[in-house]
Amino acid sequence: MSSSDLALRRLATRLGRRLRASGKSVTTAESCTGGWIAKALTDVAGSSQWFGAGFVTYSNAAKERCLGVPGAVLKSRGAVSEEVVRAMAKGALAQAGANFAVSVSGIAGPDGGVPGKPVGTVWFCWAFRRGRGVRYVTALRRFRGDREAVRRKTVQAALRGLLTL
Repeated sequence: MSSSDLALRRLATRLGRRLRASGKSVTTAESCTGGWIAKALTDVAGSSQWFGAGFVTYSNAAKERCLGVPGAVLKSRGAVSEEVVRAMAKGALAQAGANFAVSVSGIAGPDGGVPGKPVGTVWFCWAFRRGRGVRYVTALRRFRGDREAVRRKTVQAALRGLLTL
């Protein structure tokens, strides 16, 4: 196991311990990572106690169909936007019935970058239930490296963000 894989395993294990201890659960809504966050979580033995569902919505149509992301938002803001990751997290929480969610959408490369959204651009949303409502924390990150590096850094940032919640 590489040191970066080990780092992901450690983050996921820490998160799992906290979720299990609190009786809470997490869900994922992933685009550019293609399910890698869910993989990192389910690599932890016993993860079924705190992870019930994850969503890989790579296409815009899947984001609309599976998570209820409004088509008008996808059209006006683009898939790699704060509005879209927020809608993805909201939809994942609703579909999975989890306490926490993380959503990501980005441009991993090597192609796909556009002015204002170069390769390595990733939007994150972490959402959590609080009382009767949901709170959202969003962040824009720009990672350097090849496709693998951008995706790996995205998974790592997603897990770290969940740990801060």
